[in-house]
Amino acid sequence: MLASQPQPHHLSPTFHLQHYRRFPPRPVILHTRSGRLRLPPISSSLHHALPDQDNDGASITENSTLRTHNSRSTALLLRHLSAKIKKTHMDKIYKDTYHCSNKIEKSCLKFHCESVFTGGNSNLDQDEDEVDDEMLVKALEIRRKVTAEIFKEAMRKGKFGITYCENLVSRIPEFIDYVMIKAVSMKKLPEFSRSSYNVRARVFIDESEVVSLIRWLKHNSLSYPQIGKLICASRGNLYSIRALAEWLKSIHVKGRFIGVALTRAGGNVLERSLEELDEIVEYLESNGVRRDWMGYVVSRCPEILSFSMEELKSRAEFYLSMGMDKNDFGTMLFDCPKVLGYLSMEEMNQKVAYLKDFGLNNEDVGRLLAFKPQLMACSIEDRWRPLVKYFYYLGISRDGMRRILTMKPMVFCVDLENTIVPKVQFLRDIGVQEDAIGSVLARFPSLLTYSLYKKIRPVVIFLLTKAGVSQQDIGKVIALGPELVGCSIANKLDHNVKYFLSLGITLPVLGKMISDFPMLLRYNIDILRPKYRYLRRTMIRPLQDLIEFPRFFSYSLDERIIPRHKIMVENRINFKLRYMLASTDEEFDMRVKEAVERRRRFESGVTYQPPSDSQNDDSTKTSSFYQMPDIAVENT
Repeated sequence: MLASQPQPHHLSPTFHLQHYRRFPPRPVILHTRSGRLRLPPISSSLHHALPDQDNDGASITENSTLRTHNSRSTALLLRHLSAKIKKTHMDKIYKDTYHCSNKIEKSCLKFHCESVFTGGNSNLDQDEDEVDDEMLVKALEIRRKVTAEIFKEAMRKGKFGITYCENLVSRIPEFIDYVMIKAVSMKKLPEFSRSSYNVRARVFIDESEVVSLIRWLKHNSLSYPQIGKLICASRGNLYSIRALAEWLKSIHVKGRFIGVALTRAGGNVLERSLEELDEIVEYLESNGVRRDWMGYVVSRCPEILSFSMEELKSRAEFYLSMGMDKNDFGTMLFDCPKVLGYLSMEEMNQKVAYLKDFGLNNEDVGRLLAFKPQLMACSIEDRWRPLVKYFYYLGISRDGMRRILTMKPMVFCVDLENTIVPKVQFLRDIGVQEDAIGSVLARFPSLLTYSLYKKIRPVVIFLLTKAGVSQQDIGKVIALGPELVGCSIANKLDHNVKYFLSLGITLPVLGKMISDFPMLLRYNIDILRPKYRYLRRTMIRPLQDLIEFPRFFSYSLDERIIPRHKIMVENRINFKLRYMLASTDEEFDMRVKEAVERRRRFESGVTYQPPSDSQNDDSTKTSSFYQMPDIAVENT
């Protein structure tokens, strides 16, 4: 039955006419970047023989383009469509590609783009061969994917894993475009005129030795993001990467810091000659940076390598002009390499001016930065100004801040909310008076740099539990002796507590002694032992005298205790330890004269009326009291 039906081309002309009138051809609408392009409908050549009017009396063939049954008409139509696209569209595509800075590469890319459609037979000078920009972008994406696969294949031949190849290729899209451009440009060479694109791309990748370079960089501890960044920054000059890495090794840059230095040094460092880099190193060496320090300095601040010699000298002179000698400059640069290359000159001047507002002169700032160069890495608005306002709130004067800055400049580098505020609140919690907190911090700024939970709290707990200090007195102890917080519990505080307990002093009494004189626990036992031996064996003093005046251990044995004791023995008088030691030489001589006069009048039977300001409770009371120095002399 199917065989008996007539084929479509055997239908009569009348049937075609009726079909054409019922289903007229639709116009073709193309979407381009310049807008929508409406084309006349394409009709069959058979319609030439049909009546050229329909029911409306309109001409059928007036707006119709007749279709011929061959490929030439199709090619003419595509050329007709492509002529509608402006040349500026393709120029925009060329501008977005990698390294098309010169006319030759632009021409090569244009040739490549058009060859995707024309099979490589394109004429660069013919405007009629231009193609739709959307199709051009799609063709470029296809060619990029092909190039990326060729590059992955070359890496897999170099014994790289699949995952590593995928990750690295995703980081170097600019280099893939560069390979694509170079492979297209190789078409002009006679030996590659008949080679396919894939062959040319493989040849270029092999000749560039990029795979071996990637292997070498990976062997030198560079990650694939660093390798990708370097390859893209090299602008095709891959030799400069290996040369710079070898040079970094020669100045003792090691391990992963080679990749850090290469990627952070700046875009122009790969374009600099090794002679220029050697000149930078020689200048730093002449200003106090030792050769074996150079690798550390460059790896922590590779921006130095991107400076010109004029800029490097101006930055170095900025610090040397503040009275800093070359040794201090070299040490400062080793401690914090960022001070030379991380900040702009404007920021450096602003920070030095702010430090001078605390009353420091130019030389003081130079010494401060040589001691703590990390100050230059701190922000004025985010770090210094809030800290200064908080210190004013605690009652610390500008002189106190200058003391904190000069004694412990690290305080100006720590975080206010997370480091300083919790420690101040802890001082309030243990009973330190509000008006004394500022003086405590100004007296011992290091307290603000200690760990609250690893250093400060353990010392307070030790004083409460092992040293006999009561909870009511702990705030007083820390306020009078904040330096105790800096002492080691195992190596200092515990040893001293055990020594005083071995003398017969009970724990509650020791707690009272510490409350009166907290520095008692900071002295070395080798210093305490000779003084105690002299007090008990030579001066023949009871232990109670020491309990009443624990500050006895703060005075020098050879310069204060022994000379004044000899004077008392020679004049056969005696004082309490407080009045014997806690006075100037003039006050002590006056007390000795008054005591001698009282003794002489007592012995002669003359009543003596002591002056109102004299220490009558310290004078001699009985004749046996004056015999104690004689006994002491005999024991010596």
